[in-house]
Amino acid sequence: MTGLSEAGIKDYATQAVVILAVTAVMTAFVFIVTFFQPLQIRFPATGGYFNFGDIMIFTSAFTFGPIVGAFAGGVGSSLADVGSGSANFAPFTLVIKGLEGLVAGYVAQKGIRGREYLAWFLGGAILVVGYFLVVAFLFGLPSALFPELPGDVIQAVSGGLVGLPVSRALRARLPPLLKGRSMKSPSKPPKQIA
Repeated sequence: MTGLSEAGIKDYATQAVVILAVTAVMTAFVFIVTFFQPLQIRFPATGGYFNFGDIMIFTSAFTFGPIVGAFAGGVGSSLADVGSGSANFAPFTLVIKGLEGLVAGYVAQKGIRGREYLAWFLGGAILVVGYFLVVAFLFGLPSALFPELPGDVIQAVSGGLVGLPVSRALRARLPPLLKGRSMKSPSKPPKQIA
């Protein structure tokens, strides 16, 4: 008789369901924090806007790792762009914020000293440089320099200033199954046993 070990099925299925659920929740959080703000500051020259969604991108990446950080950052932020009338930025946002979450989550999991600060710096640099290049290409250098550049720097700084302590608090209280190092893609499905 062939079949799958019961423990293997449960572990794989549990891991996959947890990753899916956490990714969906964090994507929703990124969208909510980006889209619903009491005061949304828009940039008339470009149609972009200032937001605090990077707080949740960094929180997602630092807490749950690069996969959750990339998906939540890219998809949550680009959906907020579409909903807020900045659909022209949505494809760029998908890539820029996705890379921000991916790199921040990846570096934060490495065993190097100061990894969270390095992750914050690199993720923030992707945000600032990415939008600077996009806005300069689409709208010209003056629009990229002001107000886009200072706004993006403030978003990157505030994202890490708030996201890092929130992530540390979450990791201290979450069960091991939900911590970043165990939030990798599910391992291969269990092997069949004879």
